[in-house]
Amino acid sequence: MTTRDIVALCGSLRAASVNRHVVQLAREVLPQGASLALLEWREVPVFDADDYARGLPASVATLRERIRAADGVLIATPEYNFSIPGGLKNLIDWLSRGEDQPFNAKPVAIVSAAPGPLGGARVQYDLRKVMLFLNAMPLVKPEVFIGHAPTKFDAETGRCTDDTTRKFVTDQMAAFVRWIDAVERMRG
Repeated sequence: MTTRDIVALCGSLRAASVNRHVVQLAREVLPQGASLALLEWREVPVFDADDYARGLPASVATLRERIRAADGVLIATPEYNFSIPGGLKNLIDWLSRGEDQPFNAKPVAIVSAAPGPLGGARVQYDLRKVMLFLNAMPLVKPEVFIGHAPTKFDAETGRCTDDTTRKFVTDQMAAFVRWIDAVERMRG
């Protein structure tokens, strides 16, 4: 069995973010033969075309290479003001610069967790549009929206306490590994 190297981007930088807890859950429930590493992006500056003209900041260049080397990318994000959190969008804007942007033909899975009942549904639709523009290969189903998310994770440990949420994320991670395999077969 081929080992699948998956990296995760969390749309919230907050240490106790429920979406970081979702990444932790995804790591726990991954199928055998897959690994998941959370990429930190706190040092990425606000995008400025003048800075870009001078070259990619080291923090961006490092993330681009790690994403390029990975078999797939999991994005776990909250919804801010009905859309993509500004920091995450800024990160994607940096990563996507240049002909060699790392999302090209890259399998991507999206999960969102939010305190409201919709679980971040609107952010997923906007993020899917961005990923399609970048020629990424987003996993279509199963979609996972974790509504009322703070009630489904232990506040102290970050562990998932909700069996239904655990099943949804387990099913999505299994589908994501299958999707990574399928994309690789399509490439030949």
